[in-house]
Amino acid sequence: MTLCDYFSAADDQAALAVAGRAGGPAEVVPDVVFLKNIDPVVAIAQLESVLTNCTYEEAIRRPRAGQLLSSPEDDGLLIISVSDSLAEALAEATRADLERIAKPWSLTAELQQSKVDAFNALDVLDALTGLARRARAADMHLYCWWAL
Repeated sequence: MTLCDYFSAADDQAALAVAGRAGGPAEVVPDVVFLKNIDPVVAIAQLESVLTNCTYEEAIRRPRAGQLLSSPEDDGLLIISVSDSLAEALAEATRADLERIAKPWSLTAELQQSKVDAFNALDVLDALTGLARRARAADMHLYCWWAL
């Protein structure tokens, strides 16, 4: 099981302060969403695809989407950026939007493999939406601390 802690930071440099910390971002930043198995590359690109009605290929090519910021040699403790376009879409999403996309997102291979159903996907969406809204209000970006 992989840990995927999503957090906000002012910029890439601030996000990198979390890199290599075995305890994750909670040791450094105050706003963290603790998730398991919602990987910041494939699952998050699939989320962006479903939420913004673009293709998966478009989602993974967007600036900052799944970009490795830390060193690959950081003992499996990585910092990955989340695209600003997804962060903005999450911040603007209504409850109806989240309810509409929870099931299609939960049916993606990545979430099916992690046994995330529509109910759990909606919980994840609620948490990520809250984080995105707080980040936007503070003029911050979203990141993931990925412990493999």
